[in-house]
Amino acid sequence: MNIFVSSLSFRAKKEDLAELFTPYGEVISARIIINRDTRRSKGYGFVEMPNDNEGIAAITALNGAEHMGRTINVAQANERPAREE
Repeated sequence: MNIFVSSLSFRAKKEDLAELFTPYGEVISARIIINRDTRRSKGYGFVEMPNDNEGIAAITALNGAEHMGRTINVAQANERPAREE
């Protein structure tokens, strides 16, 4: 399951994001989206968990939780549209 996390602290690193979700199950990947020009966080990221039930538990528990001084929003990520060749 791919999970979207927004309102992240600009200080948050991918390791912080993975650590936040690990109590709910296995985390395959965690990434923070970075602005190409400024090389700073855009304040959102994605976490991938292989087990949907664990992902749903993490979303339920963490949506609206405080992390690094900010109230985060956590939801299932929308599927990325297919790119045209």
